[in-house]
Amino acid sequence: MSETVKKRWGSGIFSVLQRVGRAFMLPIALLPIAGLLLGIGASLTNEAMLEAYNLMGAMGPGTFLYSVFSLLASVGTVIFDNLPLLFAMGVALGMAENEKATATLSAAIAFFVMHKAINSLLLITGRLTEDALSDGTIANVVGIQSLQMGVFGGIIVGLGVAYLNNRFYKIRLPNVISFFGGTRFVPIISTAVYLLVGVLMFFIWPYVQSGIYALGNLVLKSGYAGTFIYGFIERILIPFGLHHVFYLPFWQTGVGGSALIDGVMVYGAQNIFFAELASSATQRFSVSATRFMSGKFPLMIFGLPGAALAMYTCADDAKKKTAGGLLLSAALTSMLTGITEPIEFTFLFVAPLLYVIHSLFAGLAYMLMHILKVGVGMTFSGGIIDLLLFGVIQGNSKTNWIMIPLVGIGYFVVYFFLFRFLIRRRNYATPGREIGDAEVKLYTRADYNEKKAKSKAEKVSASNMSELILEGLGGKDNIVTLDNCATRLRVSVKDPNEVSEAILKESGAAGVIKKGTGVQVIYGPQVSVIKSELEDYINSL
Repeated sequence: MSETVKKRWGSGIFSVLQRVGRAFMLPIALLPIAGLLLGIGASLTNEAMLEAYNLMGAMGPGTFLYSVFSLLASVGTVIFDNLPLLFAMGVALGMAENEKATATLSAAIAFFVMHKAINSLLLITGRLTEDALSDGTIANVVGIQSLQMGVFGGIIVGLGVAYLNNRFYKIRLPNVISFFGGTRFVPIISTAVYLLVGVLMFFIWPYVQSGIYALGNLVLKSGYAGTFIYGFIERILIPFGLHHVFYLPFWQTGVGGSALIDGVMVYGAQNIFFAELASSATQRFSVSATRFMSGKFPLMIFGLPGAALAMYTCADDAKKKTAGGLLLSAALTSMLTGITEPIEFTFLFVAPLLYVIHSLFAGLAYMLMHILKVGVGMTFSGGIIDLLLFGVIQGNSKTNWIMIPLVGIGYFVVYFFLFRFLIRRRNYATPGREIGDAEVKLYTRADYNEKKAKSKAEKVSASNMSELILEGLGGKDNIVTLDNCATRLRVSVKDPNEVSEAILKESGAAGVIKKGTGVQVIYGPQVSVIKSELEDYINSL
């Protein structure tokens, strides 16, 4: 591998996986709005539910409201139906170093070319049979009958096209064909490469597909123990930013199981749940699918708020008001939206033991929801919004959602007493408990000042903050790539020794993770604004 390619893609597996996980965030970010549209539309057009709540007259078939909610359900469905294409474009956009628009367009072209090549070979070899269509090995992909590759097909396209874009967007061709050089060459080379990839996939994907289904069967046969391990690993990978890479195959591919719904074979836990949500024939949601999702609800709505209360009660009296405001905000964020990192990273950096215990309880939560046959799915994370929409409104007979608050109350109590005991026993520096000159923060200094009008700290302006961040990252010339996920600034750098954790924390970072040339700086949910301001600042230099 050339030094140029190493620089572009990062050295080491962690750096590459970090970038891949970040690239997944763009298409994953579409899931909440798609899920909300589908959830509201499918729920409020379900005739069984309308009859149960005596709403057939006002909202039944033929009414204006029924038409509106049917429209919402259709719009939500089209996003889930085309996730492979969205992943192809989103991953290419996220992984491209420069000329992101060219990479995104090229990914869409390559996606069509790959699947059309597969379709042509299926026709030539006579494999487009009724049996193949019914057993799920063949799928309708954006109107093309092709192999059932799911989001893996989109990821293969996105990663490959991003590599081609980064490698060739500056290529110079001989004068006679120089018009086709530079960015114009990227869709050309992508078309040629993915024609060949399509031919290759025609021969090898059936074997890959068999392996995926075998792995899915192994996971399903692992029972409650497998569910526990899934929940533990999903949580323990969050500090490394690799959890998206881990759970995505379970949610979106055959690793997470398969089900025949309304005559269509559906693969992936989340896809199964939303297909069942859209189906009028669903009597009860599949627990074998929701086992990969429902465990988040007790953690996010009850467990972590219990940990936040424990940290508040352990704060020094003089600082309880300040700590209480921060912890209450973080707890409400966790409960409502399922964004947990402000709380999790607080005790991760001051008390890693607490995070290990938290991860073990995460595995236990998933296992308990599986044992209790809770059939509540989600769009992105397990907050109250998803619980209401995909649990309460659907009815307890279809979801058994009532077990979530029952188990959750127990989680709240256990988290509160266990965390309070360990914080006091081991004297952890949680918010409001200064040890020496150190003070643990949940959010950036800018957040502190915005939420506390009487704060004595000097407010950090956007330009000053960007200046600090750039200095902490070793300067403009040390940055190779710059992007963000939901709560973290993700950077690839030339020389990690030039990165200063002290300066980055001075800018308001809650923590810094360095692994090889990959750096993650945790700022919380406002990180996308911070990243945009930093890019503007760098461009102005």
